Amino acid sequence: MQGTQLILALVIGLAIVIFLVLKTKVQAFPALIIAAIVVGFIGGMEPVEVMQTVSSGFGGTLSSIGIVIGFGVMMGKILEVTGAAKKMAQSILKMVGEERTELVLLLSGWLVSIPVFCDSGFVILSELAKEFSRNTKKSMVALGCALGAGLYLTHHLVPPTPGPLGVAAILGVDVGQLIIFGVLISAILIPIVLFYIRFVQKNQEMIIPELDEEAKKFVMSDEDLPGGFISFAPIIVPVILILMNTLTAALNYENQIISVIGNPIFAVLVGVLIAIYGLTKDKSRKDVVSVLEASLSDAGLIICITGAGGALGAVLRASGIGDYVANAIAATPFPHVLLPMIMASMLKLSQGSGTVAMITTASIVAPMLSGLGLSPLLACLAICVGAMIASFINDSYFWVVTRFSGMDVKVGIKAWTTTSAVTGVFGCLIVLILSFVI
Repeated sequence: MQGTQLILALVIGLAIVIFLVLKTKVQAFPALIIAAIVVGFIGGMEPVEVMQTVSSGFGGTLSSIGIVIGFGVMMGKILEVTGAAKKMAQSILKMVGEERTELVLLLSGWLVSIPVFCDSGFVILSELAKEFSRNTKKSMVALGCALGAGLYLTHHLVPPTPGPLGVAAILGVDVGQLIIFGVLISAILIPIVLFYIRFVQKNQEMIIPELDEEAKKFVMSDEDLPGGFISFAPIIVPVILILMNTLTAALNYENQIISVIGNPIFAVLVGVLIAIYGLTKDKSRKDVVSVLEASLSDAGLIICITGAGGALGAVLRASGIGDYVANAIAATPFPHVLLPMIMASMLKLSQGSGTVAMITTASIVAPMLSGLGLSPLLACLAICVGAMIASFINDSYFWVVTRFSGMDVKVGIKAWTTTSAVTGVFGCLIVLILSFVI
């Protein structure tokens, strides 16, 4: 009877999250908290214990990740409004060449989406894609999918993007390790996505939409853009610092200075300061402060969702649901790494947000890791790639990609949804192969 009660608590908790997000006016943050409370009660916990666990789970998760998310969103906003993101895309164009327009756009999106939300990144770079389409006479559908896929990859796989960063915090994964494997998996996926776009979608119709008012806000002349070095620096410097710390830890080399500067909090703070003082020289203090304060509204939402996911995970752990489900799955013959993949995919398809799918799945899976025999890193990667299947009409990013590429809904589903599905499916296959070696 106890086992049935625990399974019922988990199923009802998931159903509550999906129902509230899809069918009511309740946003994901309170939906996750409500689910955590209900799961605790059904799972047999005392009422006082449920509330204490929700509170401690929320605070414990944010203690390790809240500051980094805030800094990361600040840095991304500076790169967005100063034109640094567009400058990075143009620099990649010079290195790769305009004849490889799909690759240029994919690489541009891949890099820009590390600190910038993929929705904003697409808006910023969409005019560049349109210009390529006018100059090369290539279909805007294919170019829009290439740009969208590049942004989609690192949005799901490479910190300090909030989704994978939150998953790393909940599962206790070293951020540097996740950067290395996230970059590796996304790099493997790049030629697969390019092949699909170039050969499967080569007969898509030609679309070059007019620039609308929303996009015009982000358009800058080349003369107004910052230099290439300073545009890349806010991203490259923190990544190098974090990877230095990861490398020294792997080599068992104790160095307090590297431990401090390679801590994600310090590293991303350095990136923020480089962005502020390197990219806003011609902006007034009032304007810069206003941009940074506005960015925190985005950070607040991600922080709350991440903390709520931590609260749900804490309840699952304290109630014993995590251990019970893990032991039940461990007795089955199928690869255990499929569980986080399938769960993240189902949540992504049901409610649209990759970030919510990643955070929720990580919260549920975290208490099961030891029982499943999965390493935190492998589980983290499985969740991230699972959440890439697939961008559909309930995903806000679907509408950004299709709207700014001039696609109607039918073409959008045929082109962009299938591209994102291919990305997610092959990502899952890569992680499944990795599961045999890590």
